[in-house]
Parts: sequence; C-alpha cells; structure tokens
Amino acid sequence: MSKIGNISTKDMVKIAILGAIASILMLFRFPLPFAPPFMDIDISEVPVLIGGFVMGPVAGVFIVFIKLIIKFLTQGSSTGGVGELSNFIISSAFVVTTVLVYNRNRTMKNAVIALMAGVLSMTVLATLSNYFFIFPLYGIDLAEFGRSFTETNPYVSGAGTFILFSMVPSNLIKGTLTSIVVMLLYKHIAPLLKKY
Repeated sequence: MSKIGNISTKDMVKIAILGAIASILMLFRFPLPFAPPFMDIDISEVPVLIGGFVMGPVAGVFIVFIKLIIKFLTQGSSTGGVGELSNFIISSAFVVTTVLVYNRNRTMKNAVIALMAGVLSMTVLATLSNYFFIFPLYGIDLAEFGRSFTETNPYVSGAGTFILFSMVPSNLIKGTLTSIVVMLLYKHIAPLLKKY
C-alpha cells in the first residue's frame, strides 16, 4: 500500500471524507446568548476527533485542515482567513491533546479523561491565542470590545471579564457538546473506519 509520510492512501481517503463531513457540520452553527455572534458554536470537531482516535493525531490535524480548505473554497472567508487560522489552532489542540492522552490507555474511562483534557487544552489555547494573536490581527482592542459588550452580557466590563464570562464558557460548552456527541457515535463509526 502506498504512503505519503506515515499516512496510507486508504487513510488519506478517510481523512478527505471526514474533512468534508466536518465542513458540512460547520454550516450548522448556533449562537450563545452571552457571547458575540462570531463566537457561535458547531460540532464540526466530531469527525476530527473520531478520525484522530482511529488514525492518530496527525490524521486529526489533516482533517481539520481539509475541513477549513473546503469551507474556504465553498464559502469564502469573512475574516480574511483569521477566523480559519484561529479554528485551525484551536481544533488541532483539541484533537492532538485528546488523542495523545487516549492512546496511553485505550479504555472508556480514559476516553472520558482524554476528552476532558482536550476540552481544557482547547479552552486555554483559544483564550491565549485570541488574546495575544487573533484579536490583535483583527485590530480589536479587547478591553474596549469587552466594555462595548456589557449590554449583551452584564458580567462583561473589560478584557478580563470578557475572557472569563464569554470566551472561556463558549469554548467549554463547545468542547463538552462535541465530546458528548463523540462518545455517542464513536462505537458505531469507528469499526467502519477501521474496516474500510
């Protein structure tokens, strides 16, 4: 069987299919009442994590990349690619952390622990990357933005409270929802991926 690096041709086909499914799932987004509209959530990381569990963390990162390439080609970007870059960083952190922890002991209990570690990793990295990198790329002053957001979320009055009461809970909810769906679907989908 031919390979590119450590990924077989068969796995590349699976990565492409899972990336396409993930890009479709990105279309189904819903807002959170305490977060700005651009921080709405979806479950597009479900195929990413399932693929990562079956084929490894590198495959998971490739699925994220395919997902975002398809999204960019079919829908364009309203953020000049900055939003997609942020999604790539955060989703990659989620899948790599989760799969590496899970691979140490592939049991149901450790799968739950791995997903929790992935959610925390994603949340921490999302917070740091948004604060130091993504928001500055948009040219947004986070403290000023936080103050302007007080009417929508009364707990927010500046940069720190925006992170604590908007950004962090948004990522925790997204990660937890994704993890629940993965736990429900994994046993049904993983055997098919392994077989074919």
